[in-house]
Amino acid sequence: MLDPVIPLVIALSLAALWLAAAAHKLRAFDAFSEVLADYRLFPPRATRVCAAAVVGVELCLGIGLLMPTGRNFALAGSALVLVLYAGAIAVNLLRGRRFIDCGCSGFAAQQPLGVWLVARNLLLALAALAATLPIQGRALVWFDAVAVSAAVCVSAFLYAAINRLFAQGPDLARLRG
Repeated sequence: MLDPVIPLVIALSLAALWLAAAAHKLRAFDAFSEVLADYRLFPPRATRVCAAAVVGVELCLGIGLLMPTGRNFALAGSALVLVLYAGAIAVNLLRGRRFIDCGCSGFAAQQPLGVWLVARNLLLALAALAATLPIQGRALVWFDAVAVSAAVCVSAFLYAAINRLFAQGPDLARLRG
């Protein structure tokens, strides 16, 4: 059985991820639509509708993870969407299309597709599923709130730093070589 802090940290971290992802897609919806079109998974005419659906799903997941009731449903949905994202990246890698933007880092900083993105999304999906495991029946206290807040902040900073590091990988390789 998990301590109740662990699934709460995972759920709130994923909520922050989904809400931030939806916000950056909404801010640059046309750019996101172009990135989605580059994946070549939908007919070109359906791209804007699919882009709107992606943003809607991310908003729903983010909000769902903030609510205690139905959180496990949002965690399972998060895992499913992350696996779908990993699959979309993997399909394009198998097609040899490594140099399209993944759309993960905002649209000002392009990030080419890579195996690490598939692994990252699958690890996040596993974390989401792990957060649905049974929890210990103990009450949360004030210190738990502090610990959860700190852990969510640290996870957001780590996610951003690792994502940025991998996004800069091709540039760093060019500098070295």
